[in-house]
Amino acid sequence: KLPELYDEPFGDSSQIPTYLVSQMTRGFVTVALSGDGGDELFYGYHRYFLAEEIWRKVGFLPPFARRAIARGLKPLGRFGRLGDRLAKASQALEFRYPEELYARLISLWQTPDRAVLDSNEPLTIATDPDLWLKGRDFASSMQFIDALCYLADDILTKVDRAAMGVSLETRAPFLDHRIAEFAARLPRSLKSDRRGVRETFRLNTQNDGGGKRVLREVLYRFVPRELIDRPKMGFGVPIERWLRKDLREMADDLLSESRLKNEGFFDHEPIVKMWREHKAGDRAWHYALWHILIFELWLKENKAS
Repeated sequence: KLPELYDEPFGDSSQIPTYLVSQMTRGFVTVALSGDGGDELFYGYHRYFLAEEIWRKVGFLPPFARRAIARGLKPLGRFGRLGDRLAKASQALEFRYPEELYARLISLWQTPDRAVLDSNEPLTIATDPDLWLKGRDFASSMQFIDALCYLADDILTKVDRAAMGVSLETRAPFLDHRIAEFAARLPRSLKSDRRGVRETFRLNTQNDGGGKRVLREVLYRFVPRELIDRPKMGFGVPIERWLRKDLREMADDLLSESRLKNEGFFDHEPIVKMWREHKAGDRAWHYALWHILIFELWLKENKAS
């Protein structure tokens, strides 16, 4: 249903649980409230703390030194799960500015123009220095990039199309302009608790590092703390396992060398190599491959119609 539902190659795999939750909700109500915007406005993502921690630890090094470290880490990328993390770290280290570091952390394809034949990646708010906030701290820059890219082009699009696909209306109260303006004026100390950062890295959890502090303080008045202070749970689905098992036959067809070569959209070599490594369990390329699969599903749907 995904190609028909989204009407474009939309690659966020959380579209699946979003559709299912919308479908279930529609059985009870016709309008629902969502919490979209809370993380972007009130510093709720784990990656904000991760990016700041990386910047704090290596940002003082000159670019050539960071590149040297990155080159040293790259060969270790072939060593399973640890290798995936080291490969991601090596990519993140090749930056000149904090915003570049953040763009690398949020990118699944660091060089998408190498995968798409005869292409050039257009500049966006995440990659064009002329569009970055001037004179603001790193935290504000990350939130700014997410608000204009991730929130608008991914989160809100995902929820709107999944919900409307089952005739459910959604509303996002956090995105009332008065709330957004209020959040923009808050000092960092009211958005996050630095103790949460230490906890995040000590336990290696995916919690939000003490983010959304002011929202928590309000909730503490009405909701037991144990329901609030717990690891952050996103809308992830086990596509890594699905691609190796349940969806393997479909993926084998859509990612076959002959199909990719005949269509002429992608350079088949890196994609086929990633798929081979993923099937063997040598690397976990599921998120990057999911984007290709969704494009292929969308293309197949449009050819059929």
